[in-house]
Amino acid sequence: MIELRPFNKLGSANHGWLKAKHHFSFGSHYDPNNMNHGSLRVWNDDEIAPNTGFPAHPHANMEIITFVREGAITHQDSLGNKGRTEAGDVQVMSAGSGIRHSEYNLEPVTTKIFQIWIEPTQEGGQPCWGAKPFPKADRSGKFVTIASGFRADNDALPIRADARVLATTLKAGETAEYALGETRYGYLVPAAGRIEVNGVRANARDGVAVQKEASVKVTALEDTELVLVDAA
Repeated sequence: MIELRPFNKLGSANHGWLKAKHHFSFGSHYDPNNMNHGSLRVWNDDEIAPNTGFPAHPHANMEIITFVREGAITHQDSLGNKGRTEAGDVQVMSAGSGIRHSEYNLEPVTTKIFQIWIEPTQEGGQPCWGAKPFPKADRSGKFVTIASGFRADNDALPIRADARVLATTLKAGETAEYALGETRYGYLVPAAGRIEVNGVRANARDGVAVQKEASVKVTALEDTELVLVDAA
């Protein structure tokens, strides 16, 4: 089953410095019929104006993955971690028993991110943060795992969830396939470019919810970059 969620029908918020689209119920956009897709709880499409950002605020019991599409985000947290994550890179924060962090766009251009929240398999635990580059050339034409709760995914950033986050870049006409499994929940969003997913067409920044499908076959109708979550 493939459900298309067009970008222009997503919940939205405009705070001036932040323009956000919410694929699921979030903040002032409350939708009791769209709280999650399996253990995937949040997928926000954020545009952050130059020299602005999120001041220090708390999180607990959530795996938070930030995929930077354009620009860069600068992170600082209550554990003393500091880091700048730029386009093509990914950062992960396991909130665990509790952490405070800030996220700022200190760049002269608008920063665009996907922020993804996944429910952990267990509550509590020591919070942690990490970041890693995933060059577009390395994920050209194939899905590459960028964050994972599975030990076998040695090259991915670790998360404490029964889930995997993958990314790929495809040239027009190229195809990539991922063995999802009929009991899993898949959700993917193209950051740019039009695609076809198991026969369903989607435009840039549309959401595609996948359920009860053995595999996900993505064909690029234009040059595209996309992110896929495989969740329990």
